[in-house]
Amino acid sequence: MLKIGLTGSIGMGKSTAAKLFADAGIPVNDSDAAVHDLYAGEAAPLVNAAFPGTMKDGAVDRRELGRQLALDPDSFKRLEAIVHPLVRKRETEFLKRQRVAGADMVLLDIPLLFETGAEARVDVIVIVSTDPQIQRQRVLAREGMTEEKFDMILSRQTPDTEKRRRADYLIDTSHSIATTRERVFEIVADLKTRIAKGDFRNA
Repeated sequence: MLKIGLTGSIGMGKSTAAKLFADAGIPVNDSDAAVHDLYAGEAAPLVNAAFPGTMKDGAVDRRELGRQLALDPDSFKRLEAIVHPLVRKRETEFLKRQRVAGADMVLLDIPLLFETGAEARVDVIVIVSTDPQIQRQRVLAREGMTEEKFDMILSRQTPDTEKRRRADYLIDTSHSIATTRERVFEIVADLKTRIAKGDFRNA
């Protein structure tokens, strides 16, 4: 079973691309969705123990957590040590289900793919990218986003130029959704051809 790793910096259109892969019939494991789910459940008391005052009504208050992280950026490592193993467990369960179902390929949507060493767990890397100005406009249009918060997030992510260099496939989301969809379906078709030819014997 071929494992596709999808990643891209904030505001590049990764979530849109993941939905388009799902539209193309590829099972998708969304790490961001797993984090949201964990914050509303089993991770909440663990996060609250490390960041007192961040749990409200049994779930992580992301705004309060973000405030504490902004005051102490080094504490991201403490948060990641709690959350990443739980997300990885969800990913492992997803892969087991898809193998049983007989999927020939799956997509792992991993925001911090390079930053966490997850590239070693996938067979092919797809990068979503766009012009920096478009990226900035998209991100700053989000509710609660500021220039300072945006810059802090960027500082923790592998630069887009480096991601592009390490990609097997690139999706440029600077254009229309239709163009992005066409590129996604093109990648899926190419991967199916390569699987049929035996390019991924160890996948």
